[in-house]
Amino acid sequence: MGDEIRILLVDDEPALRDMWRAILGVEGFDVTTAATVPEALCRITSEKFHVLIADLNIGEPGDGFTVVSAMRRMQPEAVTLILTGYPAFQAALRAIHEQVDDFLVKPTEPKVVVELIRRNLTRQRRPVAVLTERLNRVIEKNRMGIIDAWYEAVEKHPEISKIRLPRGERVDHLPQVLDELVRPLDNEEKTKLKGRSASYEHGEKRRQQGYTVRLLLEETRILHRVIADCMQKNLLQVDISNLIPDLVEVHDRMQAMLQHSLEAFLQDGVRTAA
Repeated sequence: MGDEIRILLVDDEPALRDMWRAILGVEGFDVTTAATVPEALCRITSEKFHVLIADLNIGEPGDGFTVVSAMRRMQPEAVTLILTGYPAFQAALRAIHEQVDDFLVKPTEPKVVVELIRRNLTRQRRPVAVLTERLNRVIEKNRMGIIDAWYEAVEKHPEISKIRLPRGERVDHLPQVLDELVRPLDNEEKTKLKGRSASYEHGEKRRQQGYTVRLLLEETRILHRVIADCMQKNLLQVDISNLIPDLVEVHDRMQAMLQHSLEAFLQDGVRTAA
């Protein structure tokens, strides 16, 4: 059986990748490695695997679940195993056992890993029903998390943070902006933003608060990144069949809203970057 089994091993430590590739290769498995989440996602979407072994933390804590989510969505028949150095995390792993077939606590003996792989490959597995939603719904459900992550990132920004504002004024119209961002995806006929939208009022407010055009663009870039992080963390819940058009729609919507903010910001003249 081992000659036919392809394993994707995802770990950000080169020594561990080399060690497990050698160990599993001796057992007859065909092992492919990946060092990052993007590299793993690329492999999952372009190659066929029978087993995924992912470290729990690949660069960032919990990144392993992103890889597992992608594998579950793209190759639901594959066995998924998580490597973790935290035994106390076992309870949480058991709670999401419908996503992860099994887990290994590091350090672990090679024979234990091999035995676990073979046992899971031969085990009768219950099909997992994956309930997916359009991207706008995922953004809507994680609205407060997006706002909190954006606020934290902006407060750490070396230039934006120089403009000292309480949280309420910093967040400003962001909740309404997010509402405007996702609402058009529900409509069969897409309409352009009209009137005094939240994004327009946001631009006016930022001018009054002493922002520059560059800082206004920078906080929008941060929002783009936070939404992308949200999508990655919730990849299993995203409707992959509509992901590309939904991403295009969200991007276009954000560009239109940024344009509205800039129009309001520049209404009384251009404020140059400091």
